[in-house]
Amino acid sequence: MAKADLDKQPDEVAAMFDEVAQKYDRTNSVLSMGNSFLWRLQTVRAIAPQPGERILDVAAGTGTSSAAIARHGADVVALDFSAGMIAEGRRRHPSIDFVEGDAMALPFKANEFDAATISFGLRNVKDPRKALKELYRVVKPGGRVVVCEFSKPPRALLRAGYGVYLKYVMPRVVGLSSSNPEAYSYLADSINDWPDQATLSQWLRGAGFTRVAYRNLTSGVVALHRGHKPARKPRAKPATKEAAPS
Repeated sequence: MAKADLDKQPDEVAAMFDEVAQKYDRTNSVLSMGNSFLWRLQTVRAIAPQPGERILDVAAGTGTSSAAIARHGADVVALDFSAGMIAEGRRRHPSIDFVEGDAMALPFKANEFDAATISFGLRNVKDPRKALKELYRVVKPGGRVVVCEFSKPPRALLRAGYGVYLKYVMPRVVGLSSSNPEAYSYLADSINDWPDQATLSQWLRGAGFTRVAYRNLTSGVVALHRGHKPARKPRAKPATKEAAPS
C-alpha cells in the first residue's frame, strides 16, 4: 500500500490517493467527527458562488465540494491529480466537469475563472506557493480565492490535545474505516508539518492576493483563508487639448 513521503513527489501522492478514493469521504467524515460537513458548508459560503460564474475547485477529490458549489448555479471545474479520485468523482457526479491536472501547472488560460478554491489539498502539493501563484494566474481580476486547510490551534492546551489525537487516536480509527491506513499516517505527518495561519496568509500575499484574511474553524484545527486578485485599474483617458478661447 502506498504512503507518500513529506517531500510530496506528485506521482507518489497521486498513487496514495488512488488507493483510498472509494472510501475517502467516509473516512474523512469519521476522522473529523462530522465536522467535515460544517467545514465544507463554511467554505462554500466563503466562495459565495453565483449563478453563471465559472469556479475552479483544485484538489477536488471525488467532487463532494464541487457538487456543493454547483448547487448554487455556478459552472464548476473539478481538478485533481489522482486518476482514482477523478474516476470516482465522475461516477458520483456525472454533471461536474472533472479534469486531471497538477496544481502547480494548471491547464487553464490566465484570467479564466471568477473564483478558485482548494480544500485540504494545498498541504499535499510539493510547492504550495507555486500553486497559489497558479491560482492567482487563472482567476480573473477582481476574482477571489478560498483556501480551507488544516492549521494550528492557537491555544496551547488544545494544540497539545490535537497532537495526541493525531498520534494515538486517529491511527486506530483509520484502521477500522480506511482501505489504506498507511496513507493516513502521512496525513497526520503532513498536518504536523504544515505552517500556521499567519504563514499561509503571507504566502497568499506573496502570490499577489490582496484583502487577505482568515477565520479559524473548530478552534483553529482548520482555518479558512480568503484573498482577492486586484481589479484592473481603468485606463486613463488621453488628455485632450482645450479649445482656445474665442
